[in-house]
Amino acid sequence: MPLIGRRSLCMVAALSLALPMAQAAEVLGAGASLPAPVYAKWARAYKQSTGNKVVYQSIGSGSGVAQITAKAVDFGASDSPLSGALLEKNGLLQFPTLLGGVVPIVNLPNTKPGDVKLSGPVLADIYLGKIIAWDDSAITQLNPGTSLPNLAIAVVRRSDSSGSTLLFTDYLSKISPEWKTRLGRGVTVPWTVGLGGKGDEGVAKFVQRLPGAIGFVDYGYAFSHNLNYTQLKNQSGAFVAPSPQSLAAAVSGNWENSSFSEILTEERGQGAWPITGATFVLIRKVQDKPEQAREVLKFFTWAYKEGGKFASESNYVPMAESTSRAVATLWQLVRDGGGKPLYE
Repeated sequence: MPLIGRRSLCMVAALSLALPMAQAAEVLGAGASLPAPVYAKWARAYKQSTGNKVVYQSIGSGSGVAQITAKAVDFGASDSPLSGALLEKNGLLQFPTLLGGVVPIVNLPNTKPGDVKLSGPVLADIYLGKIIAWDDSAITQLNPGTSLPNLAIAVVRRSDSSGSTLLFTDYLSKISPEWKTRLGRGVTVPWTVGLGGKGDEGVAKFVQRLPGAIGFVDYGYAFSHNLNYTQLKNQSGAFVAPSPQSLAAAVSGNWENSSFSEILTEERGQGAWPITGATFVLIRKVQDKPEQAREVLKFFTWAYKEGGKFASESNYVPMAESTSRAVATLWQLVRDGGGKPLYE
């Protein structure tokens, strides 16, 4: 072979070694722990379907917001929606991926899930330490025909910072002026009564151990562990039990047409569960890495279309088709540095 031929072959071989092998797309997300089990299932199924990899780190909502704000991840995740002003300030867009809620649970003899009925004002007064026994008239009047014991109420709440606490206290702030003034709303509040449990597991263990106890846990946790949940009286005056249908009933067209910044507590729907919320994904409006952003949007497009069964299997509630359509419209705002829309 002529020398030049050999040299050409050597150059081609050297270049082929220097160039990276073509790889499947990979994106990185981080944030809220609540949706992590579903995101993991989605990521496995998505990789099987497309060959593309999604890595999600469960590090908490606050850290997820910080990571996406710092451009350290391709998407962040939070159980608490950011306000429109904060989204605008940080150049972010948010959209919901799963519905959830907070469910009061009790340890009362001779009752099964859904037997006990409570109202928002009564629940607030229990957590304010004003109602201290299960046979208090404020409770018995809501439960005609149900025998409630002369038993002290053992109040259990979260000891750690929690999106569940935010939903719970947001609800109580809306229905109790005293609660709003004294304790307010947040991922943690200055509790005045009760035992603190870490996470849903800690709260549930306290409730199951203490006769007469009441606590609150995430909807999915309550059902996956067969806990004794209560009904709640909603804004329309109906007593409702937590269910996929009652959580979905809290979603309104106004929410879908907004930036999803409102928390879905005390909504007006006839069958709405009054302590409903969603978990959210955060992405940047202007993308330095457009191909990564396209892959994020492809992943969540797939999740809306194909991921519902995985969510339901894990006792989460997938988004309605009307919500996914509203989100797709919102995605038109995601653009590259030159202003070109990235959602296809």
